Amino acid sequence: MFSSPIEEIKSKLDIVEVISSYIKLIKAGVNYKALCPFHGEKTPSLFVSPSRQIWHCFGCSEGHSVFDFVMKIEGVEFGDALRILAHRAGVELKPIKPELRTKRQRFYEICELAAKFYKKQLEKSSKGKEAKEYLLQRGINEESIKKWRLGWAPDAWRGLAKFLGSQNYSLEEMQKVGLLIKGEKGSYDRFRSRIMFPVFDLNSQIIGFGGRVLKKEKKLAKYMNTPNTLLYDKGRILYGLDKSKIEIRKNDFCVLVEGYIDVILAHQEGKANVVATAGTALTPFQLAILKRYSSNLMLAFDMDFAGDAATKRGIDLARARGFNIKVVKMPEGKDPADIISKDAKEFGKLVNNSVSILDFHFQNAFSQFDKKTAEGKRKISNVLLPVIKGVLNKIEQASWVQELATQLNVREKDIEIELKKVKIEEVSDSGLEINNFQKQAAKKTKKQVLEERLLTLLLKSPQHLSSVDKEIIPYFSSQTQEIVNNFENLDKISTEFSNIINTLSLKAEVEQIEEEEILSELKFCLKEIKTVELKKKLDDVSLQIRQAEQEQDIKKIEDLNQEFNQLTKKIITN
Repeated sequence: MFSSPIEEIKSKLDIVEVISSYIKLIKAGVNYKALCPFHGEKTPSLFVSPSRQIWHCFGCSEGHSVFDFVMKIEGVEFGDALRILAHRAGVELKPIKPELRTKRQRFYEICELAAKFYKKQLEKSSKGKEAKEYLLQRGINEESIKKWRLGWAPDAWRGLAKFLGSQNYSLEEMQKVGLLIKGEKGSYDRFRSRIMFPVFDLNSQIIGFGGRVLKKEKKLAKYMNTPNTLLYDKGRILYGLDKSKIEIRKNDFCVLVEGYIDVILAHQEGKANVVATAGTALTPFQLAILKRYSSNLMLAFDMDFAGDAATKRGIDLARARGFNIKVVKMPEGKDPADIISKDAKEFGKLVNNSVSILDFHFQNAFSQFDKKTAEGKRKISNVLLPVIKGVLNKIEQASWVQELATQLNVREKDIEIELKKVKIEEVSDSGLEINNFQKQAAKKTKKQVLEERLLTLLLKSPQHLSSVDKEIIPYFSSQTQEIVNNFENLDKISTEFSNIINTLSLKAEVEQIEEEEILSELKFCLKEIKTVELKKKLDDVSLQIRQAEQEQDIKKIEDLNQEFNQLTKKIITN
């Protein structure tokens, strides 16, 4: 018998299998390694230990159990991670009292019930049937309507509110989940007379909605989305990714489109690696999510996207993060849904004939301006030089400088001179914790870093334990003292320190260091730890001397000066 659902889940799930469903793992001896999805890096620093069933990133210090990984990568609380992994492990969680359910869980329930309400309206109401007929005319078949759980929001001010109220959900909860608007004369349904597209998280749980008007009216926006809530943040969501992530990883590229219907029709026709930004330019959060599955993006946007500043910034950010970007050149005035509904094979051809983002910018610029005139050359260079400046690889950048010089029939040297004048806006991942490893490193003192290094070396070569002189042990922190004193019986050490030992043991396993170098580095750590502690004591004595001088306590000053001199000698002779 298991003592808890947590232990049962851990026993039934392999951490390697779970983590590999999110990111690509590479075998590294008895362990696995990967590029960490929680901070930007080019060399793998995240390691997974099958024997210990733990993971740890030695770049940003994130790590530990499979629950920690799911919480971090899904952006959920422990309770939600527990439900995700319980479902995966086939473990049934006991029902909890309604009053003990988390706010997040109740919001999920409200969204699920709202989707069922809208689905019923699509099937049963006269207006809903009209909306369904429109969807069928657009090429969306019955199977896709069910798969994507499309629905209809009736033209009623409180239709959904009454239904959810009958299920014991409050108006305040409906408002906080984004389905109700609080007005001066009371609350009313946010979505009315709209085709409803549920928006899913990576676990296919509904977290929000997009609503599209059936007939275009001047007073109504074509699309309306759930506002940002506890569950839904449009800057972190990619529509269809829950159904696309496996195919994206399998094909190693993702096609980005703009609308819900574009995604649904693409999937319907077998293009299952298509997702939509759904009304936002690419954000750092969306890019961080996509990076888990592929670094290759194809943009199938309306052709006027090149002039949109927000879209350009998103593309620049993607390039800065190492994405390989191509453009699917769409016919003017057409979107993927228009093309797929008429000829699905044509969209496939467009994807296959996609061009690099640099080729696209070149073609676009040279089609707009006359390269034979001085003014045209200046305008072309104004468009293309910032784009070339954004190329990270200097060899690739040089080839584009050569290409521009050739096409403009000017000297490369002149292009390079003008390129140096270009100042591009620095793209940053503001709000995204990609620099978390720097924050973590800043939190650790020099002594903590040295003690962790010391323990790692001892775990890698336990035979060097005898090199740790008993006289130096008092200079260690209480945590390191307990570990060193119980080094030969680590299995009996307190749970408080077992996580640290597991993490450092994993680090010891994956680190490559020559045996003869270990002893010298270990001695260096011991010497530095002692020096750090002595200097700390020296600072304390210096402070006490100043206080004694203010108090004019001659005897105390003499004693402290003697202690100061002794500490100084120890530091020099250490």
